Amino acid sequence: MKQLIARRVAVLGAGVMGAQIAAHFANAGIPMRLYDLPGGEDDRRGVARVAVQRLLTIEPAPLVEPARAALIEPASFDDDAPLLADCDLVIEAVAERMDIKRSVYARVAPHLAAHAVFASNTSGIPIADLAAALPAGLQPRFCGVHFFNPPRYMALVELIAGPGTVPAVLDALETFLTSTLGKSVVRALDTPNFIANRVGIFALLATVHHAQRLGLGFDVVDALTGPPLGHPRSGTFRLMDLIGLDTMASILRTFERTLAADPWHAHYRVPAWMAERIAAGALGQKTRGGLYRKGTAGHEVFDPLTGDYRPADSRIAPEVAELVALRDEGERMRRLRGSAHPQAQLLWSVQRDLFHYCAHHLQDIAPTARDVDLAMRWGYGWQRGPFEQWQAAGWQETAGALAADIESGVAMAQCALPEWVFTDALQPRRGVHEGAASWSAARAAALPRAALPVHARQRFPDALLGEHLPARSVLFESDDVTLWLPEGDADDEHAVPVLSLRTKMGAIGAGAIGGLLEAVDRAEHEYAALVLWQPQGPFSVGANLRELSALMQRGDLAAIDHFLVRFQTLTSRLAQARVPVVAAVSGMALGGGCEVMMHCSAAALALESTVGLVESRVGVIPGAGGCKAFAQRAARQAAQWGRPGVDGLIDALSRPFDLLAAGRTAPNAQQAVALGFARESDSVVFHPQELLWVAQQRARALARTGAYARPALPLPVAGRAGIDAFGERLAQRRAAGELSAHDERVGRALAHALCGGEVEPGSLADAPQLLAAERQSFIGLVATPETAARIAHMLETGKPLRN
Repeated sequence: MKQLIARRVAVLGAGVMGAQIAAHFANAGIPMRLYDLPGGEDDRRGVARVAVQRLLTIEPAPLVEPARAALIEPASFDDDAPLLADCDLVIEAVAERMDIKRSVYARVAPHLAAHAVFASNTSGIPIADLAAALPAGLQPRFCGVHFFNPPRYMALVELIAGPGTVPAVLDALETFLTSTLGKSVVRALDTPNFIANRVGIFALLATVHHAQRLGLGFDVVDALTGPPLGHPRSGTFRLMDLIGLDTMASILRTFERTLAADPWHAHYRVPAWMAERIAAGALGQKTRGGLYRKGTAGHEVFDPLTGDYRPADSRIAPEVAELVALRDEGERMRRLRGSAHPQAQLLWSVQRDLFHYCAHHLQDIAPTARDVDLAMRWGYGWQRGPFEQWQAAGWQETAGALAADIESGVAMAQCALPEWVFTDALQPRRGVHEGAASWSAARAAALPRAALPVHARQRFPDALLGEHLPARSVLFESDDVTLWLPEGDADDEHAVPVLSLRTKMGAIGAGAIGGLLEAVDRAEHEYAALVLWQPQGPFSVGANLRELSALMQRGDLAAIDHFLVRFQTLTSRLAQARVPVVAAVSGMALGGGCEVMMHCSAAALALESTVGLVESRVGVIPGAGGCKAFAQRAARQAAQWGRPGVDGLIDALSRPFDLLAAGRTAPNAQQAVALGFARESDSVVFHPQELLWVAQQRARALARTGAYARPALPLPVAGRAGIDAFGERLAQRRAAGELSAHDERVGRALAHALCGGEVEPGSLADAPQLLAAERQSFIGLVATPETAARIAHMLETGKPLRN
């Protein structure tokens, strides 16, 4: 199998996980068939149909837009099994019981196409056992594919080979999952709970054990085991509430049943307090109460000593907070170990036992230490995996401390560290990761990353501590921008330089505008194209509000107008550049950042990007060409409708007026296209690490096909008639109490810009006229105290002010 082309996919099992897996395939535009048991005689596909409808109510939303639900066809095992013959990929996601899975396999196996890949989304049942329940001819195309929940948002997918899985099937499936669904794939060995849950659940158990030993409350423990360990804010016990205490108990029973020979087996037990909470129906977030709940006086936490709730208090002791804040990670680890404070002892003990556990089991659960660390990053949201944490603290010194604690009997298990921890091969490397290789306990050697062609699309993949990052060749640099080429591109005649902002959150001030203009000039003279991309952080949150606020405080409206002229010059240069300029957007493209994107030749947007013109939230309007762009689009749209007159123009402007007046954003790239911030021709990229590669390829393609900027010809505008129409709408909303006086003022300024100013309805306006109307409206607003207050409040709190 050279590649997996999934024209249609089936998911077997319409439970929460199965339905959400189906939803993410639908997000990628792939027709789905979602199977479950037959419903009543009146609707045999009712079980699956209800599951599809439920997708529209779940938060966070499994679907990028509700319309994608139409791509999921409900089906039943009894009536629709023959339809599996047209599916290229079939994923089983039924309950985690061997008898149920075998029953489903018996029903569907005779109907699978001879080329179809069959995979199980099991989270813990051995793939070898599942493969044994399949016909011999299907086993080479069968494997495990463990999505993490929720499938749309969690990066990790663990891929597990069965005894007879053909390697090419795994390669094709990994390639498909990576580029088409945007997943980060780790190859796991076929051991109980694979990698991430094996390590992650043990980390929770170690924390539970030491919290009880040291007499620490759940709330304090969560504060300690969240950001201080580089873990999400949920920490330990809040995470259990998110997982569900009943689900946690089921996982622990699986550990207890399947890992009898494990040196830590004695700890694979359901704690008494967990069993009591489950019996009381307090399962966590899904029951709005578990180990935490919202009480009359605020958040409360369960106390297993009293069997009741008390007010939550997550304060860390000052002396421990001081240790946590140490920058030297080796010193931090030494001082935590040496401290007698229970909170410090918890932090040391949890990390010690986690390192011990991972070292002991590395050979059994993962090909390399890299796979463990990446699995914990991508599946549990850890900033660093356990081996990275160990290496950062000093490999040999930490190993010696672990060995001493094991020898003294204070560790959770008494098995010695494996010999490879002290091997000479690790001495010059200072740990398990260095250069391009990571340690494999099974092969007693450092191994490089896999070399699948799909990985070449990730020009700057997630790098582990100790790995070498790809180099960059800097072409020019200022305080605000860097123009550079990726490693290996300097001698490529088709090289596409990259412009990155160096400002906080990609804010655009005078320096950034100057740097962007210089980058366009250089690209036109020396290269065939240009890409705008941020290696880290958002694409851009827009204009630098601090610079703008400083000018407003001085009352320097002339300087503000000059800044706007420069910003509009930039977006006009992007739109009229003699080489293609492609925006590679991830994170956020807001306000002026969105305007920059809109004026580029094309854009490539990471799926989970937030895009929009949000200026009204701070009491201004888009002033760098955003209003002009929507006015021009409205004129073209009205002509396409066959209604080029004023009424058609007003109708075409109604949606963008409402969007911009509300400061509404598109929560993902698909909706950015639907709302008109991005174009239908723009690329939506599911894997964010492929974004730069896609943008560079798009830029090269535009250059090779002779793409060039077309002149912006004058177009009709709605003029005074449009301003009056939108003004009447605003007045009605003000009278209904929906808007403040300043909201109405901002809305009227927006109408003035979108309609081309106070001109005759239907008159032609060119780009400079539309930009001048934008500036006039913008300057009028920044002169008001209400807008000054909104900008100041946003800078101080990060939240909009209604005044």
